[in-house]
Amino acid sequence: MEKDVISKDIIKNIVKDISKYILHLEINELEFLDTESHRIESRRADIVALVDKRFILHLELQSSYDSNMIYRMLRYYTDIKQKNKKYPVYQYVVYLGKKSLKSSLTDVGLNYSYRLIEMKKIDCNYFLAQNTPDAIVLAILCDFKSKDESEIVGIILDKIKTLTDENGFRRYVIMLEELATSQEVKEGLKEFEMRLSDVKFEDLPSYKIVLKRGIEQGIEQGKKEALKKAVLSLLEFTKDLDLIAKKLDVEKEFILEMLKDNK
Repeated sequence: MEKDVISKDIIKNIVKDISKYILHLEINELEFLDTESHRIESRRADIVALVDKRFILHLELQSSYDSNMIYRMLRYYTDIKQKNKKYPVYQYVVYLGKKSLKSSLTDVGLNYSYRLIEMKKIDCNYFLAQNTPDAIVLAILCDFKSKDESEIVGIILDKIKTLTDENGFRRYVIMLEELATSQEVKEGLKEFEMRLSDVKFEDLPSYKIVLKRGIEQGIEQGKKEALKKAVLSLLEFTKDLDLIAKKLDVEKEFILEMLKDNK
């Protein structure tokens, strides 16, 4: 059940939101390009995309200091440009670290730079004050400074919850999970997800349907099938099996066995 690759739809939403609220670029049409430097990996974004058939956007989310960042970006530029000579290439690094990154390089016959966005300089209240979940979700990238991380995570989730329906909330939670960098924030997300979703497996339609069928097959078997459905539903909110086991009051081994059967 664990996904190693983020869905392209989620990535597109993240790219469009970052472009609008952080880079101040309006994007209508976004087409991912198949290049050697283009990767979509869990907990990491390295995006190369054709924007509105006008220019190529290369976007990186960099969570920590890397002294070789300038050279990596230069290498990406030459790789991208070599395959896409027709379009100008706009390179951005959205940087979450505290130590300053080098964003320009001058050498004999070379004058190169990329656009560096330092999130530590952006107040998270800028995003929290917006009335759209697309902006609010980006507050997770900010430096919370002296503010309590769990409190900020709670505010973000509460605001998104009031602005979306259940499916929308689920989608933005996935975005938050992929954008979060610190372990404390990730743990806070797990706890708040379960609190806000407040999923009770006995209230799920799938539970009632399967339990009714279980009257014919045997109540215990019906309950077991309903629990399986509940586990699958909760996995849409979080991949923390310990948390799901606690929520449903079942053994973790039951969940692992169920997942094995569903492969």
